[in-house]
Amino acid sequence: MTTSPQPPHEPHPNHDRGLEFDLSTLMSRRSLGLFFGAGTAAAALAACTPGSTPGTASSSTTATATPSAPATATPSASASATASPTLTRAIAECGVEIPQETAGPYPGDGSNGPNVLEASGVVRQDITASFGTSTTKAEGIPLTVTLTLLDNANGCKPLAGAAVYAWHCDRDGKYSMYDAGLENENFLRGVQEADANGQVTFTTIYPGAYNGRWPHIHFEVFESMSNATVAGQVLAVSQIAMTEAACNEVYATTGYETSARNFPNTTLTSDNVFGDDGGIYQLATMSGSSAAGYTAGLNVTV
Repeated sequence: MTTSPQPPHEPHPNHDRGLEFDLSTLMSRRSLGLFFGAGTAAAALAACTPGSTPGTASSSTTATATPSAPATATPSASASATASPTLTRAIAECGVEIPQETAGPYPGDGSNGPNVLEASGVVRQDITASFGTSTTKAEGIPLTVTLTLLDNANGCKPLAGAAVYAWHCDRDGKYSMYDAGLENENFLRGVQEADANGQVTFTTIYPGAYNGRWPHIHFEVFESMSNATVAGQVLAVSQIAMTEAACNEVYATTGYETSARNFPNTTLTSDNVFGDDGGIYQLATMSGSSAAGYTAGLNVTV
């Protein structure tokens, strides 16, 4: 792939104030929620809870990665009182911190040129389309990704209020902001704040495969939304590995022809990121189908 700096966008009245502007807007909305009372806040929290529970549904393509380390954490009463099945499983499996990995050559976080975190609109759940000066949508099989963030040094307490920046390639294996023809796009990139259960959910498409890498999704974990405005202030940088069964099914569909050719060229054990341990702590728990879309879940202990 050709890596080139992103040319500057033309000024736009609603998209030139960056993540800090989004954060201040978010805080203002929270203040309004507190003003209107606990009932409204409870409804908002319920709306943010993922509707699906990755790993609990069964299908022909379901695969689960279970860390071999023993469960050592006991969830607090407050956490377990509202714990979803996903959160309960996540806490039980807590104990091994997520492997730290490279952000790769296409992070778009300001560490090597382009910085999507400077663009207002980056805080969003649905990352399929570009925002700002473009509304181009990345096409592909729907994928819903839920990460459960846990604090290993604090009894595996959910990291409520932490922030996650996630990004990945399109179905052809190309990255917005970097690859030729996509320099002015920023689709498949977004930031979310973890809810009370330490969970963030992104709506996206199934990533493609390119030579030299196993299909994956990049993410950075920040202690807070305010820290996400500065490159380098991260708690963890890692990647989610897709399952082989899901890849085989998705890449057999129309539109993923390039990925179908590239996928057989790299295995989990030969991948330069996941190869050291076969991605055991980064392999997503997945369910679904190419017809209905997929869900992916990963416990992220930091």
